[in-house]
Amino acid sequence: VLDSQYGTYVWPCAVVLAQYLWAHRRNLPGKRVLEIGAGVSLPGVVAARCGAQVILSDSEELPQCLQSCRSSCLMNRLPHVAVLGLTWGRVSPELLSLAPIDIILGSDVFFDPKDFEDILTTIYFLLEKNPQAQFWTTYQVRSADWSIEALLYKWNLKSIHVPLYSFGADKEHLASSSMPGRHTIEMMIISLAQSEGT
Repeated sequence: VLDSQYGTYVWPCAVVLAQYLWAHRRNLPGKRVLEIGAGVSLPGVVAARCGAQVILSDSEELPQCLQSCRSSCLMNRLPHVAVLGLTWGRVSPELLSLAPIDIILGSDVFFDPKDFEDILTTIYFLLEKNPQAQFWTTYQVRSADWSIEALLYKWNLKSIHVPLYSFGADKEHLASSSMPGRHTIEMMIISLAQSEGT
């Protein structure tokens, strides 16, 4: 059994997000994509293989996760994909110097409620710098008590629910993988909420 901290496991949410990317592959060439909490980086790898300019990131405090990102790139013949240490909720030179982004990816980053605000703080910062960008995220429903709704409001963000059937991900088996299985997985797209004056 692999520890979730190690980022060395393809979680069911990653398979679902990769399916969404595959369903939208014609829109990906040339898009600038950042995957946060990438681990083994399945969504980011799919985006890169579909022609996106991808940066993979995971916590700078988890070198084994960053190494997983690098290994995934090597195994998938993607030596040009950059790997960056970014820690949620922390402003760093790496975060400040990021090039413009069109899409932010995150699969199963909403895992531990203590990280939710740090994640959304980072997402807000990135969306403020890139107002037309979107955060595409999948998450597993683990508790009815966990919600990011109040945090979205606090950080002036909005979300749109994306039904899994709309991109063929409402099956137990995806891309020859039984991984999504019977997990309750949801997808949403988060963007900046428009202010009253605009």
